Amino acid sequence: MAEHEHVRVAVIGSGFGGLGAAVRLRREGITDFVVLERSDSVGGTWRDNSYPGCACDVPSHLYSFSFAPNPDWPRAFSGQEHIRAYLEHVADVFRLRPHIRFGAEVARMTWDAEKLRWDIETAAGNLSADVVVSATGPLSDPKVPDIPGLDSFPGKVFHSARWDHDYDLRGKRVAMVGTGASAIQIVPSIQPEVAHLTLFQRTAPWVMPRADRAISGLERRLHRALPFTTQLRRGVLWGIRELQVQAFTKHPGELGFVEKLAKGNMARAVKDPALRAKLTPDYRIGCKRILLSNTYYPALAQPNVDVVTGGLAEVRGSTLVAADGSEAEVDAIVFGTGFHVTDMPIAERVVGADGRTLAETWKGGMEALRGASAAGFPNWMTIIGPNTGLGNSSMILMIESQLNYMADYLRQLNVLGGRAALDARPDAVGAWNHMVQERMKRTVWNTGGCTSWYLDASGRNTTVWPGTTAEFRRATRRVDLAEYEVLRPPARDVGGTAAPGGTSRDAGRTAAAGGAAPDAAGSPAPAEVDA
Repeated sequence: MAEHEHVRVAVIGSGFGGLGAAVRLRREGITDFVVLERSDSVGGTWRDNSYPGCACDVPSHLYSFSFAPNPDWPRAFSGQEHIRAYLEHVADVFRLRPHIRFGAEVARMTWDAEKLRWDIETAAGNLSADVVVSATGPLSDPKVPDIPGLDSFPGKVFHSARWDHDYDLRGKRVAMVGTGASAIQIVPSIQPEVAHLTLFQRTAPWVMPRADRAISGLERRLHRALPFTTQLRRGVLWGIRELQVQAFTKHPGELGFVEKLAKGNMARAVKDPALRAKLTPDYRIGCKRILLSNTYYPALAQPNVDVVTGGLAEVRGSTLVAADGSEAEVDAIVFGTGFHVTDMPIAERVVGADGRTLAETWKGGMEALRGASAAGFPNWMTIIGPNTGLGNSSMILMIESQLNYMADYLRQLNVLGGRAALDARPDAVGAWNHMVQERMKRTVWNTGGCTSWYLDASGRNTTVWPGTTAEFRRATRRVDLAEYEVLRPPARDVGGTAAPGGTSRDAGRTAAAGGAAPDAAGSPAPAEVDA
């Protein structure tokens, strides 16, 4: 990376969000950009998570970019290695590698109000950018609970997202801590090999059958020969999930039938009533992420597996003590305890216009205008930002919607001309967040009786979008300049020094009158989003 390099756009991260942003920038005719990646390869969470059994719980043809369809997915639900290969393919096909800076972890980003740019410090050198697109993703920094005595454990300890492939679990006594999406894939993968497996379960998950199968060679040849068949398949998968949204967001009571299916899935594999009682959740299905597996329950029913309820409370040497007082001697501990989602570490490294970090601004809870722009952080956008997550569909749909918003954001800056920046108005951010939180009140995520990673420390849901993906796409089709303040470089006196008062600010609505009129139909005000 050249010293004092300056670019139009700096993208942080090279997972789905970062690579998608890079492709969209090139399609918009912008080539003056870099992608800053802390690792040595692309892939994001699909590079980091390589644990045994790692796979996606969204169908392959929906969990891919609409602009980069893959007719050769080998399974209905693809494994980690296939998704990572797909992302490498996207980087090659769209010629993104010249823009990627590997080993360039961002240490700090600071807004320069006089020059209207971001000064960025990375492990590979410093640079500046007019616009920053943060695509670090919520599933990038593993979260390990603070367990008393863990530091003194004599055996092996690692998180599912940092799997130690050099450590052989065969014949070992292994503790699996957590029962989330990673754990239900790891457990059946390692159960046949380990001497004994102890599952520390704090909360039982709802697990539905996984309708996975190999995609036949005939199907793949058809998709290659007739590309519209791939689009049709994707459309059907999308439509089914859009129809399911109301049960999650408006009528959680309708999920009772789904609960019966999940209980039937458990009963077929687990014959022991005592074990079934341990594995039966006490909250409404959908409140926590619904998991998919055909092998999780059968693995737990094997004689070399114990399920301990209450979670891991303490470590005493090689003895693990559960919250209920039960103990287990183990050689290795695998944490499947999720990620820093509502307290993303990148937020501590972003310093805005008032000198505060994003983490300080979000101390009371994450919020961003249309999931992208935080007030006080001009020309900074996030992909998969606050309240853009999904409980039943593909995040790639949400990412592409945010890429539409990013593209129009850059177009609006071009229309404004000269040195300009856009800063989300606090009242616009507040109105958007109020609308989201009001709609959230009746969703299963807030009313289902569980504590999930969707909720922040204060119990507010700052993670999930309470609507359909189509609604979100309509809400992010265009940037409404009335929701932003337009910043200009500070006025200078006759001697050439900056005049008092700092950055000059123009009302976004006034600037829009000069030719960048907002599209009311394409970018509705918060109150106009479908209720």
